[in-house]
Amino acid sequence: MKKYIRIYETFINWIHNKLTPRQFLVFSSILVGLTAGFAAVILKTAVHFIHLAITHDYHIKYQYVLYLVFPTIGILLTTWFVQKQLKGKLGRGTANILHAVAKKSSFLPPDQMYSHIVTSALTVGFGGSAGLESPIVTTGAAIGSNYSKTYHIDYKDRTLLLACGAAGGIAASFNSPIAGILFALEVLLVDVSINAFIPLIIAAATGGLLSKIILNENILLSFQLKQPFNYHNVPYYIVLGLLAGIVSVYYSRTYLKIEDFLKKKKKHIYLKAIFGGSVLAFLILFFPSLFGEGYESIKILSDINPEKLFEHSIVSNLVSNNWILVLLIVLAMFLKTIAAAITIGSGGNGGNFAPSLFMGAYLGFAFAAVLNLLGISKVPVSNFTIVAMAGILSGVFHAPLTAIFLIAEITGGYELMIPLMIVSAISFMVVKYFEPFSMETKKMAKKGHIFTSDKDKNILATLQTAKVIETDFQIVSPDATLGQLIEVVAHSKRNIFPVVENEQLVGIILLDNIREIMFKHEMYDSIFVKQLMRKPPETITPDEDMHLVMKKFDETNAWNLPVVKDGKYIGFISKSSIFTQYRDTLMKSTIG
Repeated sequence: MKKYIRIYETFINWIHNKLTPRQFLVFSSILVGLTAGFAAVILKTAVHFIHLAITHDYHIKYQYVLYLVFPTIGILLTTWFVQKQLKGKLGRGTANILHAVAKKSSFLPPDQMYSHIVTSALTVGFGGSAGLESPIVTTGAAIGSNYSKTYHIDYKDRTLLLACGAAGGIAASFNSPIAGILFALEVLLVDVSINAFIPLIIAAATGGLLSKIILNENILLSFQLKQPFNYHNVPYYIVLGLLAGIVSVYYSRTYLKIEDFLKKKKKHIYLKAIFGGSVLAFLILFFPSLFGEGYESIKILSDINPEKLFEHSIVSNLVSNNWILVLLIVLAMFLKTIAAAITIGSGGNGGNFAPSLFMGAYLGFAFAAVLNLLGISKVPVSNFTIVAMAGILSGVFHAPLTAIFLIAEITGGYELMIPLMIVSAISFMVVKYFEPFSMETKKMAKKGHIFTSDKDKNILATLQTAKVIETDFQIVSPDATLGQLIEVVAHSKRNIFPVVENEQLVGIILLDNIREIMFKHEMYDSIFVKQLMRKPPETITPDEDMHLVMKKFDETNAWNLPVVKDGKYIGFISKSSIFTQYRDTLMKSTIG
């Protein structure tokens, strides 16, 4: 094995030396897309076979025991792997990637190239109610990041290859290369130039091609349209968009509340895993479609066979009534959020892509079924089922373009492009009104740690407060006389002087405040620094976020602010030093 690795490294180094930086970037996008796509194939296949292994040939009377046992086992195994093999550290979701881009120069830990494959395969394969796409995105991004680190690629191109890995992973997961590109552009690369498109296109096409060649159709989420778009149904699609926005807000807020509640239970991680698995198993007893990703149930709905969803359920005898069936579908939709949050919050690993599509399909089916049952209109149930998936995905991830083209690609055509646009756009606008940030970045936004479409904020997020601290200010004692202060001023190029006693900052002296008495020699021995000093308008800590630092500058109208840690004086930060670093970063930050 080591022999083949050396041959590979020798070949890549030879290519690196022969190609220009731009050519090597394009070549690298092929390798990154190929590797990320292969990782997606491995994960999808592993989950498929785990699921087959644990459900194959079980007699019906053991089904309930199966549902009770396996989700708990999956979450426990994931928890054990994270604690023992990863030392309790597993960065989840796109927020983890965005934080790496903004704060860690686009470097992701090497273990994330495999850790998400193992943990999400255990969680979802054994019945955890979560998706595989977010782990695949993190895996692909880590592949691109660590490849770049190996070949000393700079920050700009490293970030692009990180996004190429994510694009290749998404493309392979759904056999949807356009959605992979758009996901990278909408969610990860918020500020790109046209030059970035070629590597992204190549990486997504490579990942999608690999999926097309290897993955079986029954592993992928795919549909065939049965009915064309009828423009008379546009009013109903508008209402569906509004409902999708409301359900997306419910999903985001409920998920985060449950996850936050479970995160507080840090002391008993294995008991938490057992609790989460047990609650999940209980839900699955009533709603078997909550077992695993749930893509099979989406296909069942699109084929208009909703009764199959409850074949092995405790409530299977109730589904003969159409209204009760619709009610159960709506309940399953709302419970999917709880199931996903419990799965991940109790120690499992997975993402929100699949739950979003699940809820969208259930919402669309229920809405169309109600219209038809009430006799309001005869609408195509399968079309509404498909279109609503884009609405929820758009609302939860704040990525309408990704949602539109993902659903268009997996349905095998663009017949529903107009309703997809209507539902996705309306859902996005509704969610944006209530939730300015997507669910994945909401917590980061509260702390100022966020990568957004605002380029100024993005660049500020990359600046580290500790690196702009200046320490060449002359310190004076509060007991020093005016004469001693003037002596310090004479040998300093600064116009501000920190007053420090026992390493503690007790005040500051501004040159402008002592100009009138500077040359009054008769006062040199009778006036002391403690009489002249004043309290600084604000202080900064070395680990403070740059957004908060700039907010303090704006609120105080100061040009220099002192930096303290536990009351101890460290130095000053000036606006000019921040602006200088901002300009330097701006010149390097444009992707592509």
